[in-house]
Amino acid sequence: MRRADAGDQRARPRVPRSTALHAVAAGIDFDRYFRWRRAREGDPFYVRFPGFGAALFTGTAAGAQEIFRSPADFSEPPRPNPIEPMVGAASLILASGPRHRRDRALLAPAFHSARIREYGALIREATLREMAGEGESGQVWAAGARVDARAAARALTLRVIATAVFGVRDPRRQAEYAAAVTDFLAAFSGPLLLVPALRHGLRGHGPWDRFRAARERLDRLIRADIARRRGHVAAQPGGVLDVLLAAHPDAAADDELCEQVRTLLVAGHETTATTLVWALLRMHRAPEALTRLRRELRDAGPEASPAELAALPYLDAVCQETLRLHPPVPIVLRRLIEPFALRGVSLAPGDTVGIAVPLLHSDPEVWPDPRRFDPGRFTERRYRPFEFAPFGGGHRRCVGAALADYELRIALATILGRVSLRLPPRYAHGRVPRSVPHNIATGPHRPISFEVISELGH
Repeated sequence: MRRADAGDQRARPRVPRSTALHAVAAGIDFDRYFRWRRAREGDPFYVRFPGFGAALFTGTAAGAQEIFRSPADFSEPPRPNPIEPMVGAASLILASGPRHRRDRALLAPAFHSARIREYGALIREATLREMAGEGESGQVWAAGARVDARAAARALTLRVIATAVFGVRDPRRQAEYAAAVTDFLAAFSGPLLLVPALRHGLRGHGPWDRFRAARERLDRLIRADIARRRGHVAAQPGGVLDVLLAAHPDAAADDELCEQVRTLLVAGHETTATTLVWALLRMHRAPEALTRLRRELRDAGPEASPAELAALPYLDAVCQETLRLHPPVPIVLRRLIEPFALRGVSLAPGDTVGIAVPLLHSDPEVWPDPRRFDPGRFTERRYRPFEFAPFGGGHRRCVGAALADYELRIALATILGRVSLRLPPRYAHGRVPRSVPHNIATGPHRPISFEVISELGH
């Protein structure tokens, strides 16, 4: 994206008229919808959803480079925003200008790589507890059992983020958060996300009423922990919440803090959980890759620390390739404050531009045979940040990306080092499940279960 000038001569692409039909198509198969639109319109192309207006999308590295390299004060998150009911107006995701720079600077030290490494033992412990049946999903990963990978992944990643944010280690409190967050995520259905007209109450019995009730329940837990920790930050240093409280000592900021914390809880576990499920699915559809990864884990030895596991090169490649094929947040959106041109199309302030990350990650000029799962791509070369962008890019790249990466590696290594799994035939040999919107992220359109074949020595 660059400043528009007189040399920009490309005609504006056609804006689709039918909004409900396009919203339904995207909800049924998000990736396929974007491929279809680009095939019909070329790149860039417009997408319009009910209540949100039109956005000009690109799926090329050149287009992503223009957007990511644009100055910070030339664009902002679009409003209204599809996820605003979930994260709140004060969320870092929706902040812009000086406020975004301030809040990001406050949170960045809490997600620094040195601090993230302190969570390694927590991540491994949460994974092992989940596999032993001590987690919130209640599943025991014993030989002969069938386990719901999505339920397990959500439970263990929620335990990690609740501890990282609040320092919550009490099992009862963790269970309260798990139940509240699970209900909250389930209540924000795809129709509520994509069709704002549905966001009206029906005397306490409609989908919007259920979502608001679930949000209030979660907020009560968050506010109770904010109140509990006020005045004790220095004496009892805990998680990310302490960083926020130190910067906002006045209780008048509690509404804003609640929304920031809600964002961290939701975005900080759902995206990683979804990616972990995809990684398990992809590995068990690729026997050679699975064998190579198990060999790397065996060579590392049973005494390998979480940090040593996270540094394994092929494990890293597996996780990166999973994120390439299944970016948990598949679109990046910016609303223009200044005139710009995206791929030669002149745009005015108020227009919205976006990156379709699945298209970016399947550009055949960058990724040969892009539909194939091939971790070797990431052992052979490094990709530029506008070619591979699973966590966004530029000044708005996800502040929690380092934690997400670290958690994914340790959880996946722990699972594969402990059990041998088998996919049902429909997933082992059939089509890869469709990716559909699930609240703040996209994921498989239905739960994916594995059969535990055996427990491995460790």
